[in-house]
Amino acid sequence: MSIDPREKVVLFIDGANLYATSKAIGIDIDYRRLLAEFQSKAYLLRAYYYTALVEDQEYSSIRPLIDWLDYNGYSVVTKPAKEFTDATGRRKVKGNMDIELAVDALEMASTYDHLVLFSGDGDFTALVAALQRKGKRVTVASTLTTSTPMIADELRRQADFFIDVADLAKTVGRPPSTDRTRPVIPIVPPAPVADE
Repeated sequence: MSIDPREKVVLFIDGANLYATSKAIGIDIDYRRLLAEFQSKAYLLRAYYYTALVEDQEYSSIRPLIDWLDYNGYSVVTKPAKEFTDATGRRKVKGNMDIELAVDALEMASTYDHLVLFSGDGDFTALVAALQRKGKRVTVASTLTTSTPMIADELRRQADFFIDVADLAKTVGRPPSTDRTRPVIPIVPPAPVADE
């Protein structure tokens, strides 16, 4: 990991994207260990987790994770997901947090030296370039180990550094739990969200 220990670092986690990446490589992220990993490398200012929530559901599978993150060192940013029916009559959920994440990263740029973005979404390429113009270093965390890479090539090329989540999983991951009789916090999966 190419982080200078003197740097002030922030983590920006695109929740739906990191969930899809971790499932594609067959691991669960231990969010407590993720914080500890970055706290051991540099001065971690804050870790942000972005996700959309379906508000009208009686039970949301992501709610335990959101609550756990909120009480354990993460700043959770949510917005209501929108439900709609597509042309084929299937119910879909839409909840993209890209704009919120990008605006926050730019507004806070004066407070940090290095941003670690957990997403492979090519839409963030312009954000990475804008932060670099402000003198910030940017690391992108996603994976190339799947048959179809989970990271857009242009995003990986634009970033100063790339961390493969498959490699990071050696310190912050664990195999998905098969024993569902005991609580497995903080790795409850978020509801799938369709990007537009």
